[in-house]
Amino acid sequence: MNKPFSSIDILGIPFANATRNQFLDQLQGRIEHHQNTFVVTANPEIVMYARKDPAYRKLILTADFISPDGIGIVKASQTLKTPLPERVTGYDIFTHLLNWANQNKKSVYFVGAKPQVIKQLKLKLAQDFPNLQLTGAHDGYFKSDTEIVNVIEKQQPDIVFVATGFPNQEKFIAHNRHLTKGLWMGVGGSFDVFVCAVKRAPKWWQVHHLEWFYRLITDPRRLKRQLIIPQFMWKINQLKK
Repeated sequence: MNKPFSSIDILGIPFANATRNQFLDQLQGRIEHHQNTFVVTANPEIVMYARKDPAYRKLILTADFISPDGIGIVKASQTLKTPLPERVTGYDIFTHLLNWANQNKKSVYFVGAKPQVIKQLKLKLAQDFPNLQLTGAHDGYFKSDTEIVNVIEKQQPDIVFVATGFPNQEKFIAHNRHLTKGLWMGVGGSFDVFVCAVKRAPKWWQVHHLEWFYRLITDPRRLKRQLIIPQFMWKINQLKK
């Protein structure tokens, strides 16, 4: 099946040139038609990591779709005069697909986060998403993934969400996506936000594209990671036409 939209190249990474609704419609259609799909949600940090790790870059280029998860990617596309229509965040895709899966009685497997977060996740899903078929949920603290992949292969979920953080979640997906005909997607810290173990930036910060700053002031340990953003923009400005 051909992709319904073009891509915009940002430092060698092809981002889906689509609105949030177009992107979600495409994913839902592929799930309905049992098409194996690998989705990467990439921010500037992931783009910069891919530049220094050729193996990881090669891996994420096998994805069917890469969404612009971060205002930095959208700003970069504008600077390069090939503007993306809007930001399509991993968390928004995650929550939308959960609601859609619940409405359409789709099956989902979850892997990642801490054991306590997975426990809270199961409770929230049972309470708020009664029609969603939970085929399994495993925390991200495992030495061997044999048990996990065996369950996934046996249960054949429509969607597999992997929240072990990059690059591990993409490596896990690339290695195991052949086991089902469904959608596989890395969602970083989405489970933590979903169960309120980590607070997402309030709406004002989101609307003004300052989620990154909110995360920084609420968790100063992120400073080293946030310093990637000016490095990313410097690279973009070097390419400015």
